[in-house]
Amino acid sequence: MLSRTASNLFWMGRHLERAETAARLLDVGQRITLMPNTETGYQNEWNSLLQASGTSDLFARKYGEITQEKVEEFIFFDRDNPSSVVGCLEKARESGRIVRTALTSQVWDALNVAYQELRHLERKPRAAVDTASLVDFTTGHTSTVRGAINATQLRNDGWHFMNLGYGLERADATARLLDVKYFVLLPRIEFVGSGLDTYQWQVILRALSAHRAYHWAYGGDITAGQVADFLILNGESPRALITSLYETVWHLEGLARRYGEAVPNAARDKARETLAALQDRNIEMIFDEGLHEFLSWFIGELSEISNLVHQDYLQGGA
Repeated sequence: MLSRTASNLFWMGRHLERAETAARLLDVGQRITLMPNTETGYQNEWNSLLQASGTSDLFARKYGEITQEKVEEFIFFDRDNPSSVVGCLEKARESGRIVRTALTSQVWDALNVAYQELRHLERKPRAAVDTASLVDFTTGHTSTVRGAINATQLRNDGWHFMNLGYGLERADATARLLDVKYFVLLPRIEFVGSGLDTYQWQVILRALSAHRAYHWAYGGDITAGQVADFLILNGESPRALITSLYETVWHLEGLARRYGEAVPNAARDKARETLAALQDRNIEMIFDEGLHEFLSWFIGELSEISNLVHQDYLQGGA
């Protein structure tokens, strides 16, 4: 496969997952704002989303004061934000158009319908569109495209590249959504374990469509340790960091078998190393290290794996 084709398939997967992540961030913010503040107040919930997504500086330069309406515009509609839903869906559709012959008609139709309905949504008055409908629009269309890929694409190297993009982006997304909890930590340590603390963990689970699955795995009680374990180390959880990393390693090994010595396989080796480091931890070790510090390390590891994927496969060498 040409590196250009592989790159477009890889980034199509990444941008579809990134669009869904942006919508889930909006869902987190909207749910957290339903809780009343204390007298001393908490950190701005919407600012926490910008911090976790790494776009706070860009937002500040363009919008200044943080309000819910401005953040929704920035995260969903603003093309100047490279991680906005509109920007990501447009880039995913453009990547698919470039490699149209590598996609089944079902995948292309799902991409194109999402793009056309997105253009229709943009023409609506902003006051007529609420946060819940924006989230449902995005998750519905991205799930449809993902379903078409899994149901109709040949399990060849192109399929590996698409799912490699999905896996890396999903791991990054879960880590960043978990990190939102760090950025909205309560102002006093005695609030940890309180009703508000529990509610915030519920918000994270619901934003990741994992609330019911968590209860199947752990029962009724929601605790910080169990939620973090479910979303980081539980291999049965579809959005857990370790699950996404397992899938990343599996797809990289599939590519290594196909291309053999034609590529250095540095990305596969780095992904294996990161997976081994994750397997060596338990949730107590992660909390002792500091959740934010662990997530920052993990996001850095994912960035390095992604850079190595580009070096191995997407820059014309393979």
